[in-house]
Amino acid sequence: MKRILLFVFGLISISSFSQEDAWIFFNAKPNAQYYYDNPLQMLSQKALDRRTAQNIALDIRDVPLHQPYIDQITASAGITVLAKSKWLNALHIKGTQANINALTVLSFVDHVQYANHSLNPGGRKSVTTGKTKPSNKFLDIQANYDYGTSANQVQMLNAHILHQQNYTGAGKIIAIMDAGFPGVNTTTPFQRLRDNGLILGGYDFVHDSPDPYTGYQHGTQVLSDMGGYVSGQLVGTAPDAHYYLFITEDVSSESPLEESNWVEAAEMADSLGVDVINTSLGYFTYDNPNYSYTYDDMNGTTSFVSRAADIAFTRGMICVTSAGNSGSTVNPHIAVPGDAALNLTVGAVNAAEVKGGFSSIGPSFDGRIKPDLMAMGVAAVVATQTGSIGTNNGTSFASPILAGAITSFWSAFPTKTNAEIVRIIKESADRFTAPNNNYGYGIPDFQLALNRALSAPSFTQEKFNVYPNPASDFVTVTCPGESLGSEIVVYNSIGQIIFRQNLNAFIQYIPVKNWSSGIYHYAIASAGKKQNGKIIKN
Repeated sequence: MKRILLFVFGLISISSFSQEDAWIFFNAKPNAQYYYDNPLQMLSQKALDRRTAQNIALDIRDVPLHQPYIDQITASAGITVLAKSKWLNALHIKGTQANINALTVLSFVDHVQYANHSLNPGGRKSVTTGKTKPSNKFLDIQANYDYGTSANQVQMLNAHILHQQNYTGAGKIIAIMDAGFPGVNTTTPFQRLRDNGLILGGYDFVHDSPDPYTGYQHGTQVLSDMGGYVSGQLVGTAPDAHYYLFITEDVSSESPLEESNWVEAAEMADSLGVDVINTSLGYFTYDNPNYSYTYDDMNGTTSFVSRAADIAFTRGMICVTSAGNSGSTVNPHIAVPGDAALNLTVGAVNAAEVKGGFSSIGPSFDGRIKPDLMAMGVAAVVATQTGSIGTNNGTSFASPILAGAITSFWSAFPTKTNAEIVRIIKESADRFTAPNNNYGYGIPDFQLALNRALSAPSFTQEKFNVYPNPASDFVTVTCPGESLGSEIVVYNSIGQIIFRQNLNAFIQYIPVKNWSSGIYHYAIASAGKKQNGKIIKN
């Protein structure tokens, strides 16, 4: 009996005194009105202009955290504050379970979420497993740029058509979340960016340093696929965009803090007026297996970073994220934040437009189409930290190739909202009417997108878009900002209402998997007007 008691005490000791990562969420922002009255205290004029252009009002998520709350948590016994998020009104903290739980009695604390899933109410059991490591159309192109060996990855998307029309990303800003950018400040492939003042700055959130030109060169290669320029060898898809370089990934370890680093960087990007965020990172397993995710968590709402990615979209930005490189492993599905509903999650194809075996697959756990789109990520041409031009494999490179093309396309239509841009691009993709879990909606065609956006009145007159049609699992409804709060009602063939829902987000999903095959009718009511149509269920 004594031995058993000693063993139990040992378990209690380990549980009580080991350090845990957690997020503590607050329930208020008492000084919100001050910031509403003085918006330049929380956002730059560039950010405010972006919001105005898309008719997005300021809200409580824009307001900074209440500093006295932060001070009180920081002063609490045994608690270390590692990161903070105004969007989620939360701090990332570290401490023993006992010290963290003691904070829940504070009047301004809403709840605590542990990175260790087993410590949360209803959480799953602790995990004991170890870490898992995780065509002819190109022959007759006369590009204005000498793309050299990078021609394939640009022309696959018809992004060179954008460049020929002088849509090269000018006036738009891209933020890159990555592991480091050594050589960007010195080597030839990035000289054009430097000479034209296109690198606006950056920050190393891992080491709390203003120097982004350090760390691991993964970010350097990612940037090269958007902004790199060596005539005859490599031309990025957004050579005239502006860039912010953020280090959020700690290559020495895998921990949930990297999610919080990403959120801090995304909030900074928002405040600086960024338009597009590229994330060639994904998280599924961590060094502490109790912090790792399972496929069940790939639902867009479980992870801290995925929730923030969707908030970024509501601020008027587009998040482009790599799907992950786990397609041939025991965990073949997308990782966070690629599961976020409003992210454009990107898988990788080769030069023949065939999916790379490593490219992670969908759907999300709740059945949504993922990845969203595809781009070249097998033998993608990149620049390294030494300035040499080579190739690399990974959805890490498919994502920036597409992110740059999206940015160049948006520069052609700067007054369109992020939701409109996403809709047009998805509709241009080669599998749009028949998406699947390997390719999503497929490879977008920016010449088709450009032609439609310039000439088709539906893109300027239609308020809502409902796709794909026919559908099997989900129907996506895009909603302009001024029409948020509208209601969609779906009727069966005899006029019975089978579904109704308020449209409170720019992009929402209607589950149709359990509907019987056939034709349904929908009506969307907005400001006294109605849009009617049909949904065909396969």
